[in-house]
Amino acid sequence: MTRTAQGPVAVLGLGTMGTGLATRLIAQGIRVRVWNRTAERTEPLARAGAVAADCPSEAVEGTSAAICTVADAEALDAVLRGPDGVLARGTYPGALICASTVAPEEVVRLAGDVPSVMDVGMLGNRDHARDGELRLFVGGEERVFTAGRPLLEMLGKEVVHLGALGSGMRMKLLLNLLMGIEVQAMAEAAELAAVSGLDQQLVLTTIAGSGFASPVMAFKSRRLAAGRFDEPDFRLRLMAKDLMLATEQAAAAGLRLPLTAAAAETHARATEQGFGDEDCAAVARAVTPEPGTHT
Repeated sequence: MTRTAQGPVAVLGLGTMGTGLATRLIAQGIRVRVWNRTAERTEPLARAGAVAADCPSEAVEGTSAAICTVADAEALDAVLRGPDGVLARGTYPGALICASTVAPEEVVRLAGDVPSVMDVGMLGNRDHARDGELRLFVGGEERVFTAGRPLLEMLGKEVVHLGALGSGMRMKLLLNLLMGIEVQAMAEAAELAAVSGLDQQLVLTTIAGSGFASPVMAFKSRRLAAGRFDEPDFRLRLMAKDLMLATEQAAAAGLRLPLTAAAAETHARATEQGFGDEDCAAVARAVTPEPGTHT
């Protein structure tokens, strides 16, 4: 087993996925150091055996790998290059694993001249992260991937090296593009059912059990049926961000993606309406008609 897989490993950012990854590593006997912007999120992991740090630069001391799972490029910039960031005291000698979903170019820019960097697009939810059942799509140099693979294989049931740095983010944006469009399409169908006089619950059950539904649609149909968007698996504002990143990637290549652009606009509107920290299935709120607008 390589030094990268042996640890200690830092996990920076303890949202849904970061907490799951740290929990998985602790269960596998890896020494884990954790940091989060709001320190109270480190407490359950500290009780489980992790070492909680006050800042990213402290969290990565003595580690062989650092996994960044923060929300966006701004947060990743602060974690890496802020006053107390990973790179505040010079280059990081371990493997830097960027699992935050950002523009592919941002990974290259933020990583700079760090010797060992991978960007990892993660497919799965909090349970998959905790149980080592993620599918991981990796960008980075072959030598870096080979050294880091044992660690990644602790975290995922499938680990795929796609190519150069930024490739993992490109795959992640494609996957989130599909999820955003699929969930919005199902939400629109459910709302049309409701205004047409059909039983919305029956319609959602029918969609989930049909050949038209993907696994994510079947999963999200339960949230739509219950109208419960708290305790999010994936926050709506993050889906809005990723759909916008996908449209920007397409525009830079001279490509039009009409469905993606429409979904990005709907998700942005739902976020502006105050639903950004709910589950991404709350995009349904942006297509629900105002009271009194139909009979």
